[in-house]
Amino acid sequence: MTKPLFSNILVAITGSDASILAAKYAIIMAKTYRCNLSAVYVVDTATIRQLTLSKIFIQEESQEYEHSLEANGDRYLSFVDELAKAKNVKIDKSLRRGAVYTEILAAAEEKKSDLIILGGWEKDRSSRDIISNAHREIMINAKCSVLIVKEPNIDQLYRLA
Repeated sequence: MTKPLFSNILVAITGSDASILAAKYAIIMAKTYRCNLSAVYVVDTATIRQLTLSKIFIQEESQEYEHSLEANGDRYLSFVDELAKAKNVKIDKSLRRGAVYTEILAAAEEKKSDLIILGGWEKDRSSRDIISNAHREIMINAKCSVLIVKEPNIDQLYRLA
């Protein structure tokens, strides 16, 4: 018998609409193929540190912004957890700190992920923004397959799952 193509899926949550759609897609895949599912949100402390060193943020602002991102991460991970529970899918949630792509890749290795799912690029976003750069680094450096979700009817598919 051959080994399945994937059994451990990791989805990156950024808070963008695209990452929430990717989470729904990952939930459908986990349910359909009976896979383990992990969701990871990264508080981008690397960028916050750069902004502080560049004197764009003062120390107090950077700490306040970091706490705000952490609260957002907790909120988004809870939302994804509710989406998974609605489909009877167990999900392992993780909030990490550091550079986005480094932490996603580290989490994928730790969880022995054989598939990383990312949200597609949103039309109103620059291809040079932080999320796009992180996605590019993940695609280049991942040791497993990477799937970019661009399915236009994901909400409908999620409702039917």
